[in-house]
Amino acid sequence: MKSLNIQGKQRKSKYKSYKGEVGKIVPNILNRDFVANAPFQKLTTDVTEFAVCDEKVYLSPILDMYNNEIVSYSISLSPNFNQTREMLNKLKEKLPNNVTPILHSDQGWQYQMKEYQRILRENNIQQSMSRKGNCLDNSVMENFFGRLKTEMYYGEKFESVNTFIDKLKEYIYYYNNERIILKLKMSPVKYRTQNKII
Repeated sequence: MKSLNIQGKQRKSKYKSYKGEVGKIVPNILNRDFVANAPFQKLTTDVTEFAVCDEKVYLSPILDMYNNEIVSYSISLSPNFNQTREMLNKLKEKLPNNVTPILHSDQGWQYQMKEYQRILRENNIQQSMSRKGNCLDNSVMENFFGRLKTEMYYGEKFESVNTFIDKLKEYIYYYNNERIILKLKMSPVKYRTQNKII
């Protein structure tokens, strides 16, 4: 191949958020303490990618560690900051006045942006970041992505990107309102409302 000056085809790279040195500036406040005593105390976020009908779809959710509920999310065909901003705006609408949550993420480029950090500050949200290259620091979100993809994505065929997005929204509703979380013995929303907290 070298003598003929030809190259083999390369696989398209999967979505990977930029891993910087921000961990030195933004501490890992969460430090793998995933137990929350109340809603909107400890939140986590990340972005995952789906390949559908030769296109990419990106999901950016926020999960509440109190009951594993997806309290906000945004779906986009491009992993840009507009998606992150939309996700945060939806969170702001749900945040009670008396909370000061921790929002944990990896060191992805969007979480390093000044606008992201400004929005958090203005809404009394403490930023926490995983250590560089340590996926276990955000294992709660990684577990959700694994469950989501196993239950509604892997092995499935979708007629179009729009069909997939509809199914993704349906799954998140089902996950929040109907799917039983073993440690809770009920759905996330039922657990929160039954305990009459927020």
